[in-house]
Amino acid sequence: MGQLFDRIRQRIAEEKYVVGQHASERLEERGIMEWQAVAGFEDGELIAERPDATPNAVVEVRESLPDGAEFKAAWVYLRQSGVAKLVTVHFFD
Repeated sequence: MGQLFDRIRQRIAEEKYVVGQHASERLEERGIMEWQAVAGFEDGELIAERPDATPNAVVEVRESLPDGAEFKAAWVYLRQSGVAKLVTVHFFD
């Protein structure tokens, strides 16, 4: 476990990622800025990894905001284009 997580981390570090429309809406709704979800991945904690998920392999990551609030971010690896995509975010409460 962790290979997909590492692959997505690498794509994010290389700035080879996109933010989906749904994720963009959830970020705004929850008061999280895009850069916080992107930067938070680096120190994030892997919750689950589903490399065989369809249509795209997915990881769920526990991330933190500067004020200490934690949220879950779902990232997928788009096999065809080789980029990471932020799919959604939500708080744990």
